[in-house]
Amino acid sequence: MEQTISITVSGLVQGVYYRQSAKEKALELGISGIVKNLPNGNVHILASGTANQLDELVHWCKQGPPHAKVSSVNVETAVPQVFMGFVIERS
Repeated sequence: MEQTISITVSGLVQGVYYRQSAKEKALELGISGIVKNLPNGNVHILASGTANQLDELVHWCKQGPPHAKVSSVNVETAVPQVFMGFVIERS
């Protein structure tokens, strides 16, 4: 059963290839959705997949790519959505 979650990642997560790495991880896991930078320096991910797929993505988000320094990951349930693939929204 597919579900959608909203993930907000705080810390040093912009300028460290976080969005590109998140896209690669999501595609590897079979997750669809979007990732974008927020004006406050955070990264926001809206992801749809199975509970197991999404759990793995959240686990990855807590570490992120090598140069990221994640201070917090906030996960909320979102209204189920269908996405075509996984895209980076340019800010």
